[in-house]
Amino acid sequence: MPHIVIDGQRIEARDGKTVIEAAYDNGMQMPHFCWHPELSVSGNCRMCLVEVGLPKRLPDGDFDTNPDGTPVVNFFPKLQIACATTVADGMHILTNTEKAITAREAVMEFILINHPLDCPICDEAGQCKLQEYSFRHSNGESRFDEEKNHNLKRQKWGPNVIYDGERCISCSRCIRFAKEVAHQDVLTFIHRGDHVTIKLFDGTEFDNDYSMNVIDICPVGALTSPDFRFKARVWDMSFNDTICTGCARGCNISAGVRDNEILRFEPRTNMYVNKHWMCDYGRLNIYPDVNSNRVESPMVIEKGERRNTDWDEACEYASYNLKKYRSNEIMVIGSPNAANEDNYILQKFAKTVLRTHNIGFLKAEDDSFTDDFLKLSDIRANSLGANEVGVNTNVHGIRISDLADKINNGHLKALYVMEEDFLMYPHILEALGQLEFLAVHAVNNSKLTELAHVVFPTSSFAESEGTFVNAGRRVQYFSPVLATKENLRTMGMKMSRLDKFGTDNDRWTSDNYRNARQSWRVIQAVANCIEHNWSYKSSSDIFDEISNTIATFKGMSYSLLKQYQGIILSRADKPEPKLAVYQSYSMKPGLQVIRNLGN
Repeated sequence: MPHIVIDGQRIEARDGKTVIEAAYDNGMQMPHFCWHPELSVSGNCRMCLVEVGLPKRLPDGDFDTNPDGTPVVNFFPKLQIACATTVADGMHILTNTEKAITAREAVMEFILINHPLDCPICDEAGQCKLQEYSFRHSNGESRFDEEKNHNLKRQKWGPNVIYDGERCISCSRCIRFAKEVAHQDVLTFIHRGDHVTIKLFDGTEFDNDYSMNVIDICPVGALTSPDFRFKARVWDMSFNDTICTGCARGCNISAGVRDNEILRFEPRTNMYVNKHWMCDYGRLNIYPDVNSNRVESPMVIEKGERRNTDWDEACEYASYNLKKYRSNEIMVIGSPNAANEDNYILQKFAKTVLRTHNIGFLKAEDDSFTDDFLKLSDIRANSLGANEVGVNTNVHGIRISDLADKINNGHLKALYVMEEDFLMYPHILEALGQLEFLAVHAVNNSKLTELAHVVFPTSSFAESEGTFVNAGRRVQYFSPVLATKENLRTMGMKMSRLDKFGTDNDRWTSDNYRNARQSWRVIQAVANCIEHNWSYKSSSDIFDEISNTIATFKGMSYSLLKQYQGIILSRADKPEPKLAVYQSYSMKPGLQVIRNLGN
């Protein structure tokens, strides 16, 4: 492998890599607008100009050296763009010389000639590469006295993308993404010079299932989402990591939160799962159920009337009724949308407390949802995990396929349901009205909660801590992005400053902390009401037990899962190599700054 030297630091690079790729692979970051690790090189922004040289050779072929033994380097007379310069053994790159700094300042001055001063109203403000580089790599002066050029604004490219031509810096990232990743080649440059802009081909629309990724990779505020447009400023939000529950892919995402509500999802880089991308469905259709139509309080039915109650009474009510039935008259339903920790405690509750073999979960497949990129037909986040931790019917138990019949003929009299709504199984939902007792853990109000005799308001994945196993058998850790009354003390610095320090008379905060609990905590409380003595204090305690009792999880821990961005089942002793994580913005709240060669 070739060895190169960047600003005096010797690094190893792989053959065929460009200078910017080699720097990025070694934890360094060079300023750039148009380059992206998953797109072809266009080399049109010129922001990554650096000095490049090679060791000087003497007539006899040996390398010339200075008196101190260091090699004499002949630098090319012109600056080179790091994104298109292939590394060669012995190459020296300088990024902080007066020549390189002056070039970057000139590029910034040129780009800012026609860019409008929209920062106070721009959705990109606070996570904008142009803002970042204006601070880091611009001298803050402009020699431009004429009127700025005005391009078309608010151009609707498709249902989920709006284009503002005045803000565009012509980096071509969106054009290349549409062609190379989304495979919908409908965008192109038109005109020349300062009138250049991007336009759809006549009669086309950018309506790809992955169209909103262009908003993330746009280095300025030229592309915005109708769903989020003008809702909040980035610096007023918190951005915390979680996992998308839209399908079994388990895309790594970041949730933008203000006033304890999710305002948007965006992809988080994991080269083993979703790389830098996520689908539009995952962005737009998951978080509304977290924000609204929530079960607000524990509820019980007493003498035919439904009423709100407290947690102690609800758990006592559930335990009292469950003790009425023989083990073969009770069935427990887990959830492929719940964490491994919740499903593990549920199956333990079924087998050791209720002593029933009747346990399982409902699969959800949608062949119309799948594609050849990220979306999978299994539209549940944790089907593999639920099965792996024991939520599966054994040969002695009632099978899911027989559930409706067993209820209708009276064999099943009680059902304990955790985070399942039966919407894809209407025949089972219809049969539930025949049950003598129905206990339900629910995030949202539904037909099921209307039928239930006791309802426990459950924390959504956005308010929980735990792990999922995706379709690739990768165990992935997630933690809360929203505060509840249960986890408020542990959220700490993960909350935005407005949410953390807002008071009752502040119009921007409502202190909307839901009275919800993670399922394993509820199950533990019910078990203890049935004279057991469970004492799990955190999800981590449960995962430690899982890793000690289930062979495929052996050796895993939350710290390892976070360190390696997930570990494949049965591979804790041989995790996949850690790869460089590309972050487009280093000034965004919640992001750790990658070493910047310009500082």
